[in-house]
Amino acid sequence: MSSQRTSRFVPIVIATSIIIGIILGTFFSNRFSGNRLNIINTSSNKLNDLLHIINDQYVDTIDISDIVEQAMPRILTELDPHCSYISSESAKTANDELRGSFSGIGVQFSIKSDTVYVSNVIKGGPAEKVGMMAGDRIVSIDDEPYVGKDVSSNETLRRLKGEQGSKVKLGVVRRGTADMLTFNITRGDIPVKSIEATYMLTSELGYVNINKFGETTYPELLFALAQLEHEDFKGLVIDLRGNTGGYLKSAIQMVNEFLPADKLIVYTQGRKEPRQDYRSDGRGSYKKLPLIVLTDEGTASAAEIFAGAIQDNDRGIVVGRRTFGKGLVQQPFEFYDGSLIHLTVSRYYTPSGRCIQKPYTNGEDKEYEYDIINRYQHGEFFSEDSIRQTGQVYTTSIGRKVYGGGGIMPDYFVAEDTTMFTTYYQEIASRGLINQFCFEFTDNNRPQYSELTTADEILRQLRRDRVIQQFINYCDNHGVKRRNNLILRSQPLIELVIHGSILYNFLDMEEYLKFINQSDRTIERAIQLYEEGATTPTLPVGDQAVDKKTAWASPRPALGARLLA
Repeated sequence: MSSQRTSRFVPIVIATSIIIGIILGTFFSNRFSGNRLNIINTSSNKLNDLLHIINDQYVDTIDISDIVEQAMPRILTELDPHCSYISSESAKTANDELRGSFSGIGVQFSIKSDTVYVSNVIKGGPAEKVGMMAGDRIVSIDDEPYVGKDVSSNETLRRLKGEQGSKVKLGVVRRGTADMLTFNITRGDIPVKSIEATYMLTSELGYVNINKFGETTYPELLFALAQLEHEDFKGLVIDLRGNTGGYLKSAIQMVNEFLPADKLIVYTQGRKEPRQDYRSDGRGSYKKLPLIVLTDEGTASAAEIFAGAIQDNDRGIVVGRRTFGKGLVQQPFEFYDGSLIHLTVSRYYTPSGRCIQKPYTNGEDKEYEYDIINRYQHGEFFSEDSIRQTGQVYTTSIGRKVYGGGGIMPDYFVAEDTTMFTTYYQEIASRGLINQFCFEFTDNNRPQYSELTTADEILRQLRRDRVIQQFINYCDNHGVKRRNNLILRSQPLIELVIHGSILYNFLDMEEYLKFINQSDRTIERAIQLYEEGATTPTLPVGDQAVDKKTAWASPRPALGARLLA
């Protein structure tokens, strides 16, 4: 009888024990592990509940996945200006440039009047192999018409890019050919170069222009340096102006080529990321080569790591203008559908210990967004004394002062030259007439100019054809009346942008850079400093941390948008 009574209470005892265990487990979990996980779970459930309620009860039928796509970027903007969400459709394209290659047909194109124009065909690429030429107009893709208002850059990229080995059928209209041409193209691997120009500025000084830090940038640099070795170079200018950064690893590999052993290049640290130092291994081949790094307000992220490491180790000099000021490190996290987020996980610090991230406010920060415009309006581009360096003071390896909290300040400041800017030039630039004219001129004159193979030949022909006068007439016919005094004042700048853009259209980026660099005061300043033997930093007189002999930089013209597919 006793055993029967006991067996009857066993299930009750077990159930009670389980309940007590759950209560105690929950209590101790919250008590000793903190409430952060509980808060996250609660908020996550709340978001899920909200979406379920909307899906079940909202007055109209909606696409929940579309709401999520719109909400994720807004959530990330509450963190910092560099956290971002990339949709699955955009994720692959976003990484193509940094990977160093993509699968496509091998053309560079722009869109004019709702039509895709091929501006350049990549040598050795799939499109060139089947006979496509610069100047072709793509009017159909896979037997479907592709003209009109639905034509866009993103849609064109989506249709022309694809898996390696896949095929695409293009219908093309070519000037001078009555019938539409058809090309069946097998997509292939298309290289995307990080280094856009390598050549000799003088008989001794080499020049390398780097537009990003991707997977192939380091081997590209080694190849460029080997090329300059054949020219017997004695010093080097590395142009990082407009370089928005890329992979941290690439920047570290490249700096390593110029530093002696055991020099700190950069270190990273975050809430969940313990400090990690990156040091030189002493295996670089150019540890004593005179080095000049060019920067401006478009130099950011990994490019700032490079400039900061050279400056803080007193390995070379930085010339130009203050850099962008991005010291946050993002790590990609991919979702099941191929979309991903770039989440800030740490900050990077230069060898002196400074974080060069400029100030920001969590959430939508208009001041941060318009920082470059504010710098311009404040006069920073034109006067070194207008630069506000309010961050903590640090010292380089020999004791020079450098500042945190807002980019890399160059050792030698070069101001923007506005003497050729006039209201006339501003109007033709703001209306897009420069790019429009250059495109039309190239398209109309491609047959006769295609016989010219060098930049000098093309430039001589442009002057014989009085292309600048043609441009002035073009502007006059498009609503910008000629004003001779202003045109005369802006003429050197107009010639620079018109001749440079047309030269690029007919040749390539390297020839374009060679041409505009001839009038670039920052380049001139770099050459002057090299010839003066000033590429090794020294302690300044008194408290001066930067050179006070201000040079003036000619404005660097911007090319029109051209996309690779």
